[in-house]
Amino acid sequence: MLRILCLTACLGLMLGAFTLAAEKEQAESKFLQLSMTSLAGEKVDFNKYKGKVILVVNTASKCGLTPQYEGLQALHEKYQSKGLAVVGFPCNQFGTQEPGSSKDISEFCTTKYGVKFDMFEKIDVNGREACDLYKYLTSLNLKPAGTGDITWNFEKFLIDRQGNVIARFSPRTKPNDADLVAAIEGALAKRSE
Repeated sequence: MLRILCLTACLGLMLGAFTLAAEKEQAESKFLQLSMTSLAGEKVDFNKYKGKVILVVNTASKCGLTPQYEGLQALHEKYQSKGLAVVGFPCNQFGTQEPGSSKDISEFCTTKYGVKFDMFEKIDVNGREACDLYKYLTSLNLKPAGTGDITWNFEKFLIDRQGNVIARFSPRTKPNDADLVAAIEGALAKRSE
């Protein structure tokens, strides 16, 4: 009888551990389950970023912070070969500073800043019309910027190789900011499991 009880308890523990591991995997990969449309009009499944560190940024072409495109492109060039993917999401919700079409945005980013990282169609990041990605991102309480609505253009989210959102940086955090670079390098140093 004692053997049966021990066997039942062990099976219960194993089943519980398996269930927790499956739930953890599902929760960790929420980002990787999403998809969006690129500036070129193509559907992009975020699973393509699995194994990469991702820097998600809401962007605008007519903002005082628009020169951050240069720094974002520099991060892309420096760390792409190590596994960083910078991804931009144009948004017109802050002072109507992104009024252009996808073609206008693409031409501006390429011509003015030489952007080669992935850019997506214009979206809403706040409110009822916010896309699923930003509904998810803004629901998380992350350091150093916390939780809640996006405050302005060029707010940044860092996602690790497993799809976990690990940090949020304010719009005024420049792409070459020491804390942001350290967070990127730390995430890049961790290999996919």
